[in-house]
Amino acid sequence: MTEVWKTPHRATPVDAVVALPGSKSITARALVLAALADGPSRLVRPLRARDTDLMAAGLRALGVRIEDDGDDLLVTPQPLRGPADVDAGLAGTVLRFLPPVAALADGAVTVDGDPRLRDRPNAGLIAALRTLGVEIDDAGRGRAPFTVHGTGRVGGGGVDVDASESSQIVSGLLLAAARFDDGIDLRLTGGVPSMPHVEMTVTTLREHGVQVAATDRGWQVSPGPIAAVDRVVEPDLSNAAPFLAAALVTGGRVTVRDWPEVTTQPGAQLDRLLAEMGAEVTRTADGLQVTGSGSIRPLVADLAEVGELTPVLAALCALADGPSRLTGIGHLRGHETDRLQALDEVLSAVGARVEQLPDGLVIEPGPRRPAQVGSYADHRMVMAAAVLGLAVDGVAVADPGAVTKTMPDFRARWSELLSRPVGAPS
Repeated sequence: MTEVWKTPHRATPVDAVVALPGSKSITARALVLAALADGPSRLVRPLRARDTDLMAAGLRALGVRIEDDGDDLLVTPQPLRGPADVDAGLAGTVLRFLPPVAALADGAVTVDGDPRLRDRPNAGLIAALRTLGVEIDDAGRGRAPFTVHGTGRVGGGGVDVDASESSQIVSGLLLAAARFDDGIDLRLTGGVPSMPHVEMTVTTLREHGVQVAATDRGWQVSPGPIAAVDRVVEPDLSNAAPFLAAALVTGGRVTVRDWPEVTTQPGAQLDRLLAEMGAEVTRTADGLQVTGSGSIRPLVADLAEVGELTPVLAALCALADGPSRLTGIGHLRGHETDRLQALDEVLSAVGARVEQLPDGLVIEPGPRRPAQVGSYADHRMVMAAAVLGLAVDGVAVADPGAVTKTMPDFRARWSELLSRPVGAPS
């Protein structure tokens, strides 16, 4: 029987300080680079959730030694080898970061996962690896399941890449490229969504001593060693979105601890976007503080660089004072679910009027009503439903366990946020 979670309703302002677990995006990149490095590494406060557990398991399947040391992970590179089976679950990072690593292994590596993973686009990565001389058997699908027939080395060199469906295709190639014989000269054939995630990859590579240069059409990575780096993982700023949104919905105040002064995470744009929706946003000694006024302004924004924030922002738009228009997010149709269709269904269920655009959504608030909605096996949709439930009494979400993808204890953290009386110490 499918579990159903009745999301908490809150008629009074929240007032809380929240600490969040580590960034999924940074943890995933740190694991891959530690596995390819020239010595052992320690990851401090990495995210422990389904996506990152699957990444670690996939690297272990290739022979890398990854050990728990309290809350930390110790990663010791080993010769990469097959045969191996990699379970990517529903994780785009595993689907797109591990195949270039598998190409460096000696033996066959098969990548598969949840049923929905087989719908997630990956043709751009598979075509690029083939151009670089890697044999891949995908039966012409351009999607999982597929098998990478590694030979222990990749020649590398110039390659044209279509990454229009996911920036992870670019990041996956760049992360492993220093280990290719000739590095890589990656030339884009079109646009890239979520460019901040590529910038995160480039920054992280440089922190590991890898030579990366931007070109007119893409990036060049020189062949060479990847230095072992002990890394403290930042809090996941994208996962801050529902908690900060609670301040707007309730007219309260929420502070997220340890908000970095400088970061490559796209979630850092929450301060600007929430301010546009009427929040007062300030930096405090504790972190980033968002205070709501009791009303929510509509949002007109191109979210191409921050697509992962769309579900929570769309939920806020359904509660705003007027119609909103969110664009630049057509690529979200290929995420854990077709997020534009899912948001249309969820927001319509609670009374909003939604128009799907080729690359976005127009959202007009309507009379609010209770509803049971699905999670669509998507962690961000569970978070969006939680935000809606603050204002709409009677919102329930089926299969809320989807949130374990990036925050296994989300519901407990959400309940704690809402149970604290106004003015109570955090």
